[in-house]
Parts: sequence; structure tokens; C-alpha cells
Amino acid sequence: MSLATKHPANPASAAKAWARALELTAPIPRRPERIFPAVIDELAEKHGDAPALLSDRESFTYRELAARSNQYARWALDQGIAQGDSVGLMMPNRPEFLAIWLGISRIGGVTALLNTNLKGPSLAHCVRLAAPKQIIIAAELAATVADAVPPQTEIGVHGAGDSPYRRVDLEVDRLAPAPLSADERRPVTIADRALYIYTSGTTGLPKAANVSHARVLQWSYWFAGLLDAAASDRMYNCLPMYHSVGGVQAPGAILAAGGSVVLAEKFSASRFWSDVARWDCTLIQYIGELCRYLVNTPASPFEIQHRVRAACGNGLRPDVWERFEKRFAIPRILEFYAATEGGLALFNVEGKRGSIGRVPGYLAHRFAPTLVKFDIGKNEPIRNEQGFCVRAEANEAGEAISRMGDDSSNPGSRFEGYTNAEASEKRILRGVFQAGDAWVRTGDLMRKDEAGFFYFVDRIGDTFRWKGENVATSEVENAINEFPAVEQAIVYGVEIPGADGRAGMASLVVRDAFDLAAFRTHLVARLPHYARPLFLRIRNELETTGTFKYTRNELARQGYDPEGIADLLYFDRAAEESFVPLDSRLYRQIQAGEIRT
Repeated sequence: MSLATKHPANPASAAKAWARALELTAPIPRRPERIFPAVIDELAEKHGDAPALLSDRESFTYRELAARSNQYARWALDQGIAQGDSVGLMMPNRPEFLAIWLGISRIGGVTALLNTNLKGPSLAHCVRLAAPKQIIIAAELAATVADAVPPQTEIGVHGAGDSPYRRVDLEVDRLAPAPLSADERRPVTIADRALYIYTSGTTGLPKAANVSHARVLQWSYWFAGLLDAAASDRMYNCLPMYHSVGGVQAPGAILAAGGSVVLAEKFSASRFWSDVARWDCTLIQYIGELCRYLVNTPASPFEIQHRVRAACGNGLRPDVWERFEKRFAIPRILEFYAATEGGLALFNVEGKRGSIGRVPGYLAHRFAPTLVKFDIGKNEPIRNEQGFCVRAEANEAGEAISRMGDDSSNPGSRFEGYTNAEASEKRILRGVFQAGDAWVRTGDLMRKDEAGFFYFVDRIGDTFRWKGENVATSEVENAINEFPAVEQAIVYGVEIPGADGRAGMASLVVRDAFDLAAFRTHLVARLPHYARPLFLRIRNELETTGTFKYTRNELARQGYDPEGIADLLYFDRAAEESFVPLDSRLYRQIQAGEIRT
């Protein structure tokens, strides 16, 4: 029996988790000058030489982290970074990453956390959004910025290497690590911006989300409360620090409690549990498909030789949840849902498998989202004869929205939008239930059961219509992934000439034992006819973003033409009740409407 089944969540423990989170976040608005760098100073005084950030590359005690961030604050002052100016940061996971943005934010600068995988036009787009005065880039990435950064933007490298740029780390090394003097300090408050964090861009070009000091504190203390984080905890974090979870929420929660954060440069399924055991971690952070990768790895003696008491993250699908929990003996899973740009967050503190959260009744007035009926064909919420939105029924999928407001007691929950005002306005739904009201759109379909638990259904842009029915890609993927020989799957809709809507297509990574006939039987038993993929594409791997989100749009664009795709393609031929190879002749017949779909 796993630890998870021995210690199920109960209402009393859930209530305590909520109470801790509320207690820790309540003081934030009462001390507007206490930003996260000030918290680090307090922790340095309290914990001194206790380890704060650990890695194979370098480590910082609390005192060293505070001192290093002071050096970066002085560097920003020397570079003429004014309050509100931005500095780009492009660096793999390491303790220095956190010291840099802490220092820049101390003096009112805003750090734009650039995706280390970007190059060329994609990187240039993200740089333009933040308009940084300077960019700090790790030496090993220096070659990627040459053609992506405007001439007026100064570039500095961090670390030794062959590049034409100046060495920022050497400039910083020469500066004093002592606390800033009164003349050096600036009046930065929790209302000011601290970071620009980019959306992943899986459904279009990335957008730079505004992240205030208030939300940095809210994320940190809220998760510290929900996790019951303590100075004895060590969090293993292999998620990219250029995103909100890996770069702010995970380290912030543990540092706020006086614990230690172990930073791995990147996720490795083969090294994950040996790293966790080697560093003696008590907490792990996950996102997206990370857990699926782990349950598909060969057994390792380290996978149960650990002291992990909780795993925290988002995107743990129902088909993986129980396998992950039982195989790796995880006592507690804290699943959550949140948007980097603010406006809505949900937390599953009860451990309800498959749910992204539930809001207790006494907090509904502050946090509870509303689900509104959505027209997939028109790609917009359904409105009644009076022009107002219609609430979804229990267990009915609808778009999740949250009321816009300016709750002074809860500044970290505000919708702060993007650097682009037009993009921010597109996220706001007006005249929802009465004239003049405004709600923040999530762009996600969810459903809520009778007990109040929310479940993610699909991204609005990912759900498609076929045979007059809505097909949620996530639900089809869940069914496909239950087939033992499937390692990875992504589902999307593709157009067929003369047919209404989009037909389902699945790109799969499979094991050698994959049986096409058995797979079709599996799908027939689990999915209605309209939801079953009409096309299959067998691949060696599926490309993902840094947070393991699949590049769905690109696969949909490539379609199913065998002339342009080297992978094996199959078509579900209804007359033969089987998947048949999709060759050029069959493709032409489908395009000409000669094959019934």
C-alpha cells in the first residue's frame, strides 16, 4: 500500500491548509513597502548561513543570496536603470538567476524572463514586447542573440566564453555586497511591476504578462501556506525559471518558509529520482507531462528511496494521477490552476484525483470562478435574448471566467494583463450578467461537479467540432493514453474539403508492441464515434515547449498529406472497421470527397 492511500486528505486538513494560506498572505497589503527582496533580507538576518539555493553549479546561503542581490541592485544603478525600466534575462536554471532579478527589482527595475530555447524571430518578438535597456545572457547562449536584439539594446554575457559582449558577472563582482544605503534605495512598493513573464505561445505568439511585487508575494506565501512549508523542507525544482512556477512560485514558497530549493538545470526523467534522493528533498514541483514521462521510465531503486512528503503542480491528468501517486509513494498531491497574468486561481487541497480545485464556501465571494456556456462553432460565449451570458449547469463544460475587481485586501489576485493593452483587453468579457460588469476570460473550458470540484476540459482553441459535436482534445488524449503501448499523444483537428468542422487527428509516440487493431478496439470502447481520431501519425518524438506543452498548432498546420510527411500515417476506414495506411492515392480520394468520413 502506498503512502498516498494511507494518508488521504480530509476536510480538517484542507481547512488548515486554507487557513495557513490566508494567514500568511493577509499582511501583504498592510506593508506595501515590503517587497520580496526585503523578505530575503529578513530571512538572511534570521537564517544566515542556512542553505537557500542549491545546485551542482553553485549554491547560496540566505546571507549570500541577499548579498549577491545587493550587488546586482548596484549594478542596475550603475547602468542607469530607472524605476520601471526593463532588463532582459536569458539564463538556464541556477541560483544566480534568482539573485539577478531580486537585485534588479530592489531598485524598481523590471526583469523580463526570456525563454532559453528561443532564437531568431521568436526571440526578437519577446525582446520587442519588453523593450529592455539591457539584456543579460548566459555565455553559452550568447550566439543566439546576435540577430534578435535591436542595436540600441546593450548586451552583456554572464560567464566566460567566446563572445563580443562585455562580462556582466565581472562587473557585478566588483560591487559591494552590503545592504543598500538610504541614497541608493528607491521607493518601490508592492504595486510596482517586478517581472515580465511570457506565456508559452502554444496558441499564437507569446505575450509578456505583467507581474507585480504583490503577486510575487502572494504566490510565495500562498503556496507556502498550502504546502505547510518549513525551514526543514527542500524543494526539488527542475522546471524552467523563466516561467512563473519554476521561477517564482516554487522557490518563493520555500524561501519564504526558510527552507532550501534545489535547482536542476533542466528536467531529466532518468536522473529525477536519483537527484531527489541525493539532495534529500521533501517536496517536488511538477508541471504538464513531467509526471507522464516519469511513469513511463524503467524502474529505479531511487524512486521510492526518498523523503518526499508532497508534490505540487498543475496539469496532472487523471490517467496518470493514480499511477504516479502509487508507483512513487507520494503521500500528497497539491494540484492547482492559475494564470500568470492573474485573475483566477484554483487549488485542490483535498487531493481529489483529476480535479484542479475547489473553493470552500466561506471563500467563494473572493475566489470562485463562474462557468458560462460556450459556442465552439462561433468561438464565443453563448448569450441569451437579453444579450447576457448563460451560466453552465453542473457537469456541463463552460468557459471559466472571474469577476474583475480591485480588492485591496487581496492585491495579488488582480488581473494585471500584458505589456500590450490590446492583448489585455481581449481577455476581458464585458456585459456578462448585467450592463457594465467585466470579467476576466481564462480561455479554458472547465466543468464543475455537484460537490463544487472543478475539472479542466480543454483550451478553447483546442476543442473542435466534428459531426455536429464538440470534441475536447484533452479527453480524447486521456483515452488514448490509457492504451498501454502509447507513450505520448496529442490530438488536434484537421480540415477535410467539403466537410463541416474538423476531423480528429492524433500524433503518437508508441512502443514496439503497439497493435493497431487492438488500439482501434480500445478507442471504440471508450469514445463516441465523432470523437475517435480519423487520422493517426506515428512519430519518434513529439516536440514540446519548455513547460512540456505540445506544439499543437504546427502539427495541425502540417495536416495529413503523405507527400509532405515522412512519418507513418493511417486513416480510420469505417467500411473496413480498421486503420489503413494513408498513401497518396487514398489522400487524393479523401480530398475529392470520394471516401466517406
